[in-house]
Amino acid sequence: MNENVSTSLRNLLLREADRRNDTDELSGGAADPLQVAAQQRDDRAILLCALFGYGNAVAIVKFLRSLDFSLLNAKEPEIRQALDRHYYRFQSSEDVVQIFLTFSKIASGQLEEIFMEGYSKKRRVIDGVFVLLEYLYGLNEYRSRGYEFLLGKVPEDKKPKSAYKRWMMFLRWMVRHDNVDLGRWKRVSPSDLIMPLDTHTFHVSRELGLLNRKSCDWKAAILLTEKLKSVCPEDPVRFDFALYRIGQEKFSGVSLKPN
Repeated sequence: MNENVSTSLRNLLLREADRRNDTDELSGGAADPLQVAAQQRDDRAILLCALFGYGNAVAIVKFLRSLDFSLLNAKEPEIRQALDRHYYRFQSSEDVVQIFLTFSKIASGQLEEIFMEGYSKKRRVIDGVFVLLEYLYGLNEYRSRGYEFLLGKVPEDKKPKSAYKRWMMFLRWMVRHDNVDLGRWKRVSPSDLIMPLDTHTFHVSRELGLLNRKSCDWKAAILLTEKLKSVCPEDPVRFDFALYRIGQEKFSGVSLKPN
């Protein structure tokens, strides 16, 4: 175990992770996009739930529940008619229509195969994400600020700078298998996952002494993942949901200064 992770902090993380590994956390807990994603049987729909998973959690869930994911198998006229009035934060109704048109061009189950093309070479999940992104952009010439924000971008030098939180969250859902996460992708090791780091998890991790980096970026996500590997090397991202919930609940009942 990394000497910088105290016994009390290690015990806190394990206890909270076990406590949150409960289906009630989704059925009766605070809002989370996984509440909608868990009801889907199509990887394309699950990825959309993750990509729209930014902003206020209640607003995210409300928007996701307004979507008819069966449209992923529809033709353009039906998609346009159904989504004409749908928009979310940085995405206009045209952005929403276009992302559905893009995803409608992907065969069911194809996302995992494309991801594996990148991941299997060096077992780096970000490489799989970049291959997927390049493929998705190749399916549709449409571009807008909202559309590109939703998908994310591949850096020219292939060196990630942002944390790619929504993509890492999607991979957590798809790879891990417990009472919360879905475990649909069997060929990716949970030990290779990277923490989905947003501003809330970033601040919680700093408060708990897990992270001292000042920027919420890819480097911070890597550092946090490595720190959590010292507690659970085979599954460091098992602590993500617990840290997220601690932040949502504003540290209620959790000591910020473990000894």
